[in-house]
Amino acid sequence: MAFKTIDALPAKGQRVLLRADLNVPVKDGRITDRTRIERLCPTIAELAQKGARVVVLSHFDRPKGKRVPEMSLKPMQEALAAALARPVAWCDDCVGAEAEAAVAALADGGVLLLENTRFHAGEEKNDPAMAAALAKLGDAFVNDAFSAAHRAHASTEGVARLLPAYAGRLMEAELKALDAALGNPARPVVAIVGGAKVSTKLELLGNLCSKVDVLVIGGAMANTFLAAQGHGMGKSLQEAEMHETARQIMDQAKAANCEILLPVDLVVAEEFRANPPTRTVGVDGVPAAMMALDVGPQSVSALEARLRAASTLVWNGPLGAFETAPFDAATVAAAQSVAALTQSGALKSIAGGGDTVAALRHAGVLERMSYVSTAGGAFLEWLEGKELPGVAALG
Repeated sequence: MAFKTIDALPAKGQRVLLRADLNVPVKDGRITDRTRIERLCPTIAELAQKGARVVVLSHFDRPKGKRVPEMSLKPMQEALAAALARPVAWCDDCVGAEAEAAVAALADGGVLLLENTRFHAGEEKNDPAMAAALAKLGDAFVNDAFSAAHRAHASTEGVARLLPAYAGRLMEAELKALDAALGNPARPVVAIVGGAKVSTKLELLGNLCSKVDVLVIGGAMANTFLAAQGHGMGKSLQEAEMHETARQIMDQAKAANCEILLPVDLVVAEEFRANPPTRTVGVDGVPAAMMALDVGPQSVSALEARLRAASTLVWNGPLGAFETAPFDAATVAAAQSVAALTQSGALKSIAGGGDTVAALRHAGVLERMSYVSTAGGAFLEWLEGKELPGVAALG
């Protein structure tokens, strides 16, 4: 899609409303992961250096339109200032007289963080009055929150219709990476889709069948597909009510000339816990009293063969129960193969989704992929082929 970037924004002296995503993990009042804050800094720093007056908007958690003190963005002020190595002013509201006064006090090159947009009920309702109140604070709007772009809220979609709107550097990178993944990819394209349930990824699987050359299915989702083919899965987690749907997806893939790659061997155990006795069996050999918790080495080898022949990879979801050893083995092995191919220049690798990011971090390859999206729901909805309101508003 066509969208304007901040290259086209005459920044000096302009009040720039910057929609960020500062919805970061916080435990006992302390930020436990600053990735989203750090990824936001290049856009803020560039705008400030060009002389813009940068007004940062974000939501945090789900206060449901009410002021909830423990859901304040105030702790992010210090973290953002530290990451930027420049002062960040604070305002205790995001609209109204107090916010207008705080914006008016900003000097060229200054940065101001406003309070949680979701303290106002009009935010999630995309209330025109809320969008107008936000628009009063700026001369231009920059969206750098792809992770919130699937929500048509006042601070993501509403205000973008009222001001000249641009993509920030993080949004720009995300959209370019997604276009390289499925919009206009180098072929062949392989997609890895894992996770627990077919039912949560129906639209994703349906869309990918028509977009990719090889669709690799892992995680407990693969158990459902194997059971749908008539394989006995013992006590494995699977969705019996989704068997017909799984068969329909396989038929749909065949019609689209998309190869579906299912496991050929599985790592099984009698119970799901750390380091229990395990066996590796073929898909026809799952004992009645055991459950599949990871794909086996032959399955990883088959995946690696497809990756060596591929030009593009899209990855959403682990291959096994990676949080618990030794059921991380397949995901780690595959991740390291992907990283090696990416670093050699043979493969463009785009990954996203909460579990996927955690799995790649666990495998030690997070920084060795072409692009890793920290956007959960937005990344998934984009893979499903849905229009994202916050992105559409930039067109």
